[in-house]
Formats: sequence, C-alpha cells, structure tokens
Amino acid sequence: MVVLQLRFLLVPFLTSTMGAAQYMMQDAALMNYIDRRFLSLEKRLEKCNQDILDYVEEFRDFSQMVLSRLAGLNSYKAEVKNEVENLLTRIERAQRDIDYFGSVTDSNTCIEVHEDLVKQQLFEEAEEKKKLKLMLNASCDHMLASIKSLKIVKKTGDKHGSWMKDPGKKHTKIYLLNGSVNNVILEFENIMTFMEDNHTLKARRVTLPSPWEGTGHIIYQGFLFYHRYGSLNEIIKFNIQKRKITDQMLLPGAGRIPAYQLSPSTKIDLAIDEQGLWALHAEPETGGNIVITKINHITMAVEHTWDTSCSSKDAEAAFVACNILYVVYNFPSGGTSRIQCVYDALAAVNTYEIPVLHFPKRQGSHSTIHYNPKEKQLFAWGDGSQIIYKLHTKPKV
Repeated sequence: MVVLQLRFLLVPFLTSTMGAAQYMMQDAALMNYIDRRFLSLEKRLEKCNQDILDYVEEFRDFSQMVLSRLAGLNSYKAEVKNEVENLLTRIERAQRDIDYFGSVTDSNTCIEVHEDLVKQQLFEEAEEKKKLKLMLNASCDHMLASIKSLKIVKKTGDKHGSWMKDPGKKHTKIYLLNGSVNNVILEFENIMTFMEDNHTLKARRVTLPSPWEGTGHIIYQGFLFYHRYGSLNEIIKFNIQKRKITDQMLLPGAGRIPAYQLSPSTKIDLAIDEQGLWALHAEPETGGNIVITKINHITMAVEHTWDTSCSSKDAEAAFVACNILYVVYNFPSGGTSRIQCVYDALAAVNTYEIPVLHFPKRQGSHSTIHYNPKEKQLFAWGDGSQIIYKLHTKPKV
C-alpha cells in the first residue's frame, strides 16, 4: 500500500521535472538563436560602418582632386588670357604691315600715301627710341671688355644651383639656392661664414611656399624672383624677411622650351643689371632665339620686349649688364665657356664687331651666371663650384 502511494507521488514529480528540463532546453536554444542574430547584426553594422568610411575617404579624395583641377584651371585661364592678349598684339602689328603693303601701288596718290606711311613709321620709331632711353638709363655707358680672373669660392651642393648677393641692398649676405628644383634658401651673414666648413649649420633657412624650377632665380631689394615649379611661365615675387609671396606674373611666350640648350632645366632666366629686373627665355616662333623682357620689379609689369639674334643652341647661360645681353656658349661635353653673341637693347653698340670673349683658366660648364651691378662681378655656379669672375669694362663705342 505504501509502495502504491509512492508511485503516485513520483509520477507527477518526474513529469514536472522533465517538463522544466524541456523548457530550459528550449530557452537555451532561443538564447543561442538570439545571440547568433545579434552577432550577424553586429557584423552587418561593422561592414556598413566600414563602407561609410570608404565612401567618405573616396569622396574626400574626389573633392581634393576637383579642387586641384579647379586651381589648375584658374592658372590655365590666366595663361590663356595672357596668350590671347599677346596674340592680339601680334595681330595688330600684322594688320598694320598688311595695310602698309596694300597701300603700295603705281599711282601717284598711293606713292604719296606710301611716303606718309614711311614718315609716320620713322616718327614712331624715333618716339619709341626716346621712350626706351628714358626707361633705360642712357648714362649707363660701359660694356664688357674682358673677363680678368676667376676665384673658386667654394665647392658645395649639387651640379646645378645658384648663389648670389642682393645688389639692391647694403648688407653683405650670401644666398645659396641648391638644385634645379627646391624650396629652401640658405642665407649667410657674409662670404666668410659661407666659406667655413660647417657653413650649413650657421645658415638661416628660408622655406618657400612653392618650389622653384631651373636655376634662373635672382634676389633684388630683399625679394626673391623665381619661376614657380610646375607652372608654364609664372614668376613669383617672394619677400625673404617676411617669408610670404607678395606678387606674381605670367611672362608671355615663355616656358615652352629651355632658355639655353645646355641648361634644359631653366625655362626662364631672371637677371639684374643697373636698370633693374630682366627676364630671358627662348621661343619656338623666334627659331629658338633668345627673347629679353624688361620687367618693373615693383609692379611686376612688362615694360618692353626685344627679339634678339642670339641663338639658344649650344648656349649654357646669359646675363645682362648695362642694357646689353651677353650669351655664354659651350660644347655639349663641356669645355671653355665663351661669350660670342651680344645684343644691345638700345642699339648703341655695333655688337657684330665685338670679339669672342673667353672665360679664363677653367674647363667645364655653368648652370647659371648672374651679374652683380653693385660689385661689377659675375656670380657663377659651375659643376657644383661657386665662382666669382672679375670683369674689365670699357666705354661703349
């Protein structure tokens, strides 16, 4: 009887225990399912976040590319505008020539017109010469007679570079611009500091906002004038002490071919003489002959341009002294540099009778030659050497 009672009591207990176990298994399966779903959602959210980051990065790159191209388009717009203005000037000149030739006929009336045109042209040429003499100080009456001597001041830096003093300032600072593409100027207190072995430690470093191209830069009255790297013909005016760009300009016709065949990195060569700032370059339209342009260094405006008869073929450098262009030639393999083409902007000198002038006691080549009108010397960079050439001058004849 007792056994029967125990059986009746055990059956409900076991039944309830099994039911609870079954519910626990179902709950565990449900929790496992929910956990897997959450993991799947987390993975999807993680992938979604990564996709968003990728899209943001791609959009940022796209925005930078668009901004860069817009900046380039603005530069090209300015260059195209300048080229169009230059083209219009040439068209006007050509139209005047066409009108002149069209006026020449056999009739007496046309002969009178022809004579009037000749008189008008002679008058305009005389007026133009007067303006040039006023612009270029006619009292600058000396010319180069010979290169007396050279002094190798130091040998430092790359094969190509430029070094100079500021002829428009009273200080004795030396500036070194190493390489044909760079953005760092080294400023030394004087030439003795520059000549020391540890000279770079004592130099003041000036970093430009954009690098230069070539070796044709020049420092004048506290400003660095240079051809901006990556541009066709943009000249930058940079205040060295304030370390900022103060002006810029586009030089018409320049930048398409090297100024000198033996210095292909230099498309625009800037020069200083007693009259101020000049730009030298070559153009395909002139058959590769060198073109010189007088620039107002304050307003950065073109004052006048001359097409010279000096070829850029086999030329390695050039400089301007007292309104006269001197072009330096050499051999492609290097040799004795020589001046064998001279052009006077005022046509006051018979340049065809000037003998060839040789650089003394040195075999090699120059990547840049700059005239210092204050000291009447040439500051040259030849195969990594910084050289000073002393000049002998004579009155213009």
